[in-house]
Amino acid sequence: MNLLYANDRAGVYPQGSWYTASTDLPAPRTPVRGETRAQVCIVGAGYTGLSAALHLAQAGIDVIVLEAHRAGFGASGRNGGQVGLGWNVDQMALEDRLGADTARLLWDMSLEAVGLTRDLAGEDFRPGLLHTDWTRSDLRDSHALAAHMQKVYGKETMVPLDRKALEAYVRSPRYKGGVFMPQGGHLHPLRYALRLAAQAEAAGAVIFEESPVHHIKIGPQPIVQTDKGRVIAQEVLLAGNGYLGGLNRKVASRVMPINNYVVATDPLPDPEAILPSDVAVADSKFVVNYFRRTEDNRLLFGGGESYGYRFPEDIAAKVRRPLEQVFPQLKGIPISHAWGGTLAITMTRLPYFARPEPHLWSASGYSGHGVAMATFAGRVLADAIAGRMNQWDVLAGLPMMRFPGGPAFKSPLLKLAMTWYALRDRLGV
Repeated sequence: MNLLYANDRAGVYPQGSWYTASTDLPAPRTPVRGETRAQVCIVGAGYTGLSAALHLAQAGIDVIVLEAHRAGFGASGRNGGQVGLGWNVDQMALEDRLGADTARLLWDMSLEAVGLTRDLAGEDFRPGLLHTDWTRSDLRDSHALAAHMQKVYGKETMVPLDRKALEAYVRSPRYKGGVFMPQGGHLHPLRYALRLAAQAEAAGAVIFEESPVHHIKIGPQPIVQTDKGRVIAQEVLLAGNGYLGGLNRKVASRVMPINNYVVATDPLPDPEAILPSDVAVADSKFVVNYFRRTEDNRLLFGGGESYGYRFPEDIAAKVRRPLEQVFPQLKGIPISHAWGGTLAITMTRLPYFARPEPHLWSASGYSGHGVAMATFAGRVLADAIAGRMNQWDVLAGLPMMRFPGGPAFKSPLLKLAMTWYALRDRLGV
């Protein structure tokens, strides 16, 4: 199944999305036609590709970006907009798995990623990120992590909150407490993607839209082929993430696309009664719930599990259930917008950085931490192509397993795993 077209119309931003409705969209860019050349050709105009294009162009490197739909069309323009610290593996687990020195390097990179994203987003970045705990066991774990971070890393990056203190941020009867992260934050993801695209073009990058890549011929001068044209380059960068499909088997065997769903309610008559503070929130469930207020006082809420690669017919109904579990006081609230998107995960929940072929580079599989991490990955890729390999070498050296069974078994494997973890969420274990 080609996920580029399984759930979306070619070249059209998702019409059910509040992000689309609240953004002044630029005019479409032209497709690539005929033969053109560049030092670097990037496949995909999401955060990874646009950040790489920006940093390569700023370094004086000639770069072309090929996007199958529109810049920011995929997960980069549809996600929850949360800019989180760390990785999708907590720091204590990273220390156990990789050793203290590598874990420290990864933590420092995560802070760099948030700082880079904040700088590139400018005034659109809103500070404040909150983790909330569904069970008392979750709360003990998150507070133990906060204490460990303070002891080992020496900064109040995570402030523990009991149930009463949590009420200053979120008014839900379901949570036992949580952790506040003042350095994290949130942003409007589609506007951010479009801002990156404009910055990249201003620096000299060229972006072609509606230019789906169907084949890459690897050689001393790789050829990136679309239906209407081709790009001959010195280096090729794969930045399609969950939409990359089968362009490279090595990447496809280690990166699994999954769908995620988000809704926006009608404007809340009293938004402070739900979220007294303008922070983004994500909870401790495996099938995570995440939410925040919008600039026009809607509740933007993501959640609900789905199996298979097609979006459900009624996304609003799918997400309404967890929304009303978290906020029973909003039962029956009208939902004005509902949309889905495709991200990507890995077996380790760490991103996959690799050079699968000569002159071919790839970064993907951010596993739900893609806003800051994908932005940072673009810069790391640009640095590596320019010969600055220090951070690339650390990230490309992270252990990464294939999904068992090959492509034919990835979707059934996902269904089995998500069924199990969804059951654990419901049982509170």
